[in-house]
Amino acid sequence: MGVRRRIGAVGAVVGLVVLPCAAPAQAQSPITLRVAITQQVDSLNPFLSITQAGTEVGRLMYDYLTAYSQADQRPVEGVADEWESSDDKLTWTFHVPDGKKWSDGKPVTAKDVAFTYNLMMRDPVAATANGSFTAEFDSVTATDDRTVVIRTKAPQATMLALDIPIVPEHVWSAVQNIGEYQNEAVPVVGSGPFVLTEYRANEFIRLTANKDYWRGAPKYDELVFTYYKTVDAAAQALSRGEVDLVNRMGPAQFDSLKGKEGITLNKANGRRFNEIVINPGAATKTGEPIGDGHPALKDVVVRRAIAQAIDLDEIIEKVNGGYAQRGTGLIPPVFPDFHLDKPNPERVYDPAAANKALDDTGYRRNAEGTRVSPEGRELELRLIGHASRAYDEQTGEFVKRFLADIGIVVDVQIVSDNQLNESTTAGTFDLAFSGWGTNPDPESILSLHTCAQRPNADGKGGTTDTFFCDAEYDALYAQQKAEFDLAKRSEIVKRMQQRFYDQVPSVVLGYDNALEAYRSDKFAGFPLQPEKGGVIMAQNGVWGYYGATPTDNAGRSSSGGSTALVIGGGAGALVVLVGGAWLVSRRRGASAGERE
Repeated sequence: MGVRRRIGAVGAVVGLVVLPCAAPAQAQSPITLRVAITQQVDSLNPFLSITQAGTEVGRLMYDYLTAYSQADQRPVEGVADEWESSDDKLTWTFHVPDGKKWSDGKPVTAKDVAFTYNLMMRDPVAATANGSFTAEFDSVTATDDRTVVIRTKAPQATMLALDIPIVPEHVWSAVQNIGEYQNEAVPVVGSGPFVLTEYRANEFIRLTANKDYWRGAPKYDELVFTYYKTVDAAAQALSRGEVDLVNRMGPAQFDSLKGKEGITLNKANGRRFNEIVINPGAATKTGEPIGDGHPALKDVVVRRAIAQAIDLDEIIEKVNGGYAQRGTGLIPPVFPDFHLDKPNPERVYDPAAANKALDDTGYRRNAEGTRVSPEGRELELRLIGHASRAYDEQTGEFVKRFLADIGIVVDVQIVSDNQLNESTTAGTFDLAFSGWGTNPDPESILSLHTCAQRPNADGKGGTTDTFFCDAEYDALYAQQKAEFDLAKRSEIVKRMQQRFYDQVPSVVLGYDNALEAYRSDKFAGFPLQPEKGGVIMAQNGVWGYYGATPTDNAGRSSSGGSTALVIGGGAGALVVLVGGAWLVSRRRGASAGERE
């Protein structure tokens, strides 16, 4: 057997220091952390949910086999506290300690782990969200209540990064149809730091602190997510003191909160990217065409011309307000081991070259100046975007202008999140705004573009982003998944991204800075992940919510003056250690500085 590792219960709130002004809240007054969200939750079923809002709620309810540490995102204790592998890396043994409980009081055991993975292995619908992790499992066996043994068909480098919520067998074994199960019967039985107690679709989600959580109970009583239709409305609610935390703001909302008393801003290195998906010919796993994408988009010349005609720098300057980095590959710069910094060759904004490529390939212009395919169909494309994001509507107008310069007509259609998800799943689109949060291990985001992730004939059984299916990409995907040497795996992952970049099933527009703000008159601070330049919300874990520390004003009304920036140090800064992350609270006047 390989080396056995013992991982202690790494608490994100170890060393948590409350600001001197904080005082215990009165017992009779429940303390609630109120969080604004603008994205609709796609599902509370952890086997189906793929959106950032849905998976974030899922993390709060269910632990994973292992977790990512708050400080540096290395593997730490989750459901399992110890693990070892065989020398050939084909057998992995995980140990579930005694004492961890489901929120209904029943013990968490290795049998729950085995049940979860075996369900995904035998039911394609249960594998919808995270099936790539179990696709090469040969067997999963609970040898007793404390030990689960996983045997894989080939070495799998993701075994300490299985992003799969572990569910209770005694609840889910009674579920007859995973695809139809909503998981909305409250309270929802889970193992995480919070228990879902109330849910109203597109209104709010209420979770109660799990007082028996194995890491220790959260320091407040309730966590409530309130849905707002726009980021602007969410930012205004924070300013008025109606909510305590908001993220994914645009530059205008973020800048508008500077100078507001009792509000702290956090400009973080984001782990998300924005993209425009180009329908390359949507099809099922078996290659049967679905949807109604424009046939010209199957031509890589057209896709490359579209990419070359989009000015990424102008979008970053005028839509992102400079709070973003230029897009290249699928892995953001926050994960440097796998980020494709310099594609070769790198595309530059050049509409003249894009026009020439289309001319040379037979896409002539008609009398109105619109390109026409060799088959005689005009290049008029639908671009769908999220109504919840001002970014999509604003960027859509730029894209419309950019593509008009090369004779392509764009109709920007802004729709609800659910409608966009339905259209992109069914392939009923030409161009679509999308975006994903990435994990420290690149497996999940890379898997979205494999042939196996395309849907079944009934539209279920896989989670694809672009309907991309490419033999060279798939071969590299298999190689990287079996490579344990970091340097070698990094090189393979970058080659995959280069192939994706060359074939252009999407245009990665940029990597947003995560722009967040919270009521520091209500909450003294939040653990960041990673601790240097990290985020509060949309983490690879639950540390931001779990380690939030209320002040004695939590639950009271707020009012207005200076802003603290959680972005670097400097003279005159008040430094507070929160859950291992240094939050730097500047005095007034100091200078500053997971799918859409």
